[in-house]
Amino acid sequence: MTKASFAARRADLIASVARTDPRAPWRLAKATSNLFRDREAVAHVPLDLTMFDHVLAVGDGWVDAEGLVGYEQLADATLAHGTMPCVVPQLKSITIGGAVAGVGIESSSFRHGLVHDTVLELEVLTGDGRVVVATPDNEHRDLFLGFPNSYGTLGYALRVRGRTMPVKRFVHLRHAHHTEPARFFDDLAAACEGSPDFVDGAVFGPGELVLSMGRFVDDAPFTSDYTFERIYYRSLRERDEDYLTCRDYLWRWDTDWFWCSKNLGAQHPFVRRMLGRKRLNSVFYARVMRWNSQVGATRLLDRLGGRQSESVIQDVDIPVAHAEAFLQFLFDAIGILPIWICPFRAPDRSRRWTLYPTDPAQLYVNFGFWDVVHAAGPTPPGHFNRLVEREVARLGGIKSLYSDSYYPRDEFDTAFGGPAYAALKARYDPAGRLPGLFDKCVQRR
Repeated sequence: MTKASFAARRADLIASVARTDPRAPWRLAKATSNLFRDREAVAHVPLDLTMFDHVLAVGDGWVDAEGLVGYEQLADATLAHGTMPCVVPQLKSITIGGAVAGVGIESSSFRHGLVHDTVLELEVLTGDGRVVVATPDNEHRDLFLGFPNSYGTLGYALRVRGRTMPVKRFVHLRHAHHTEPARFFDDLAAACEGSPDFVDGAVFGPGELVLSMGRFVDDAPFTSDYTFERIYYRSLRERDEDYLTCRDYLWRWDTDWFWCSKNLGAQHPFVRRMLGRKRLNSVFYARVMRWNSQVGATRLLDRLGGRQSESVIQDVDIPVAHAEAFLQFLFDAIGILPIWICPFRAPDRSRRWTLYPTDPAQLYVNFGFWDVVHAAGPTPPGHFNRLVEREVARLGGIKSLYSDSYYPRDEFDTAFGGPAYAALKARYDPAGRLPGLFDKCVQRR
């Protein structure tokens, strides 16, 4: 696909947008989503960007892709050239535009940062109907630095140019088994100062923590297949060493949505075979989740069982010095297991992201925990999620906004660049055709 065809689609989009009611709010018309929160139904103009789903070019150390390109397609295009995006989020259903507007992370992030740290250039349809090119040093630098964590409230990425890195055919994994959280986090920090290509891990309990370190290799004595009958996260507890093809390593978590496929019964061997290899992926699970959200099947089961439950689906980033304290909080107050662990550090210490203001000098630990918490007695809405938000703030961390948030307005603005965001909104969406960040992420509008 060429830049010329992209330019033609962009021109058609601009003309289409110009014909819409300038007072009517927009919403992205998209069949899939990796946002784990419901939104109020409001009258809106559906904005169809599905035609922007092409990889445009793969160059020396970079790739140009349209915003609706999924990471499976993007990774395949770059792997054919012996490279991969520097950070490939864990799920095939994530798009590159969504990963930049949200917060994307993976096991290469200790070296390359979050997805937005790898971006070289953005072409954005803004809320006022313009298409602007934003780079770190042009007149739209404010949008370049403010787009990450904006979640479609400033505009939508039509094109993203990102950095790539060379790959080898296989990834050699070593799983280090720990019984003490303090030692686990010390070793994780040490690994991030070393020479692995990938670092992540999982917590299965207070005395069972696994640190995984991967390196590219040219040859492998064997390779494991976790795309059907075998389950990757279980292998962490069973093995000290493993080999995967590079492509299978990128999607090792996707087959079982980390471990959340258990909620669909998809880890039972019979159910697994009935679903078949093609349905064992994040795209299928997300469709089931949307269906459940619409019909309320699990809510009905909770009512019939007399249970009060709360969905706690969160990714939070904590400075490594406080990681052990946050893990103990999760054990004591939340109780969700397993927990995904992924370190990251910004590669450019001079760059500050407006709406995701982490300290570029710090090593952070991402904690991913995704399940339902059953309360022992009556609790207010969002009780457990609010506990998480308070503890994250107390420990100097920050949380992603792809799921439920319960911040008061003043705390939200303090955490996520309130005054600077208001200036961005005034420049790129002065009429408010797109929802505000607080309105969308907290008030679900």
